[in-house]
Amino acid sequence: MAGPITPYLSTFSLAGQMALVTGSGRGLGLEIARAMAGAGAHVLLNGRDAAALEARVAEITAAGGTASALAFDVSDRAAVRDAFGRIEREHVRLDVLVQNVGQRNRKPLAEFSDNEISALLDVDLASGLILAREAARLMLPRRTGRLIAVTSIAGQIARANDSVYAAAKAGLTGMVRALAAEYGPQGLTSNAIAPGFFATETNAAITGDPERAAYFANRTPMRRWGRPEEIAGAAVYLASAAASYVNGHVLVVDGGATIQM
Repeated sequence: MAGPITPYLSTFSLAGQMALVTGSGRGLGLEIARAMAGAGAHVLLNGRDAAALEARVAEITAAGGTASALAFDVSDRAAVRDAFGRIEREHVRLDVLVQNVGQRNRKPLAEFSDNEISALLDVDLASGLILAREAARLMLPRRTGRLIAVTSIAGQIARANDSVYAAAKAGLTGMVRALAAEYGPQGLTSNAIAPGFFATETNAAITGDPERAAYFANRTPMRRWGRPEEIAGAAVYLASAAASYVNGHVLVVDGGATIQM
């Protein structure tokens, strides 16, 4: 006789998981952190503004979730090492890493200095490799873990005057696929989420300009910008048992922008 049927929604639960979400003081990162806490994970919120992180932690706690702040600059190598050492000491384990920090500098390549190129690639690409390395170090002994990078559709399609950012995001796509091959045999999965046009604080200058806002909205079959909370389900899915056989994938969340000519 067959046993009882396990409610399928339980495969999307993150109960008992420890998740670090970088750049989660606002925008897409904050929505991902809120959703993961709502799915049962203890979420470590990261950013450079400790006071802002504590305020977001209080909001999540008041809503019934569990979270704590872990302020550090992802481009500061010593701070990254210290942060992962603290995770190991205080929480013993790390189950999910969501890399969400990114910077953008829209201008022609000819106007970039060498230092500006290096600085942008350092934050948007090199820090991703280092964060993944440190997270994997904590995950590999248990032979389970989820590495998730928030990239961009700019890593797949391009616009003029955005070359360094696009190159970095394309590099992150290569990173998650390479890590899927490297760590898959050891029980870890590595995937990416590529957002399209989202109405976040970072895009406020565009969404506040009616002509530019309408242009980007009309670039999508849904004829609107994404709401920040609409990114969250993709992250919870990739972090959950429901995605246990999803590895090396880029999940595009863009309202269909990349499929429309």
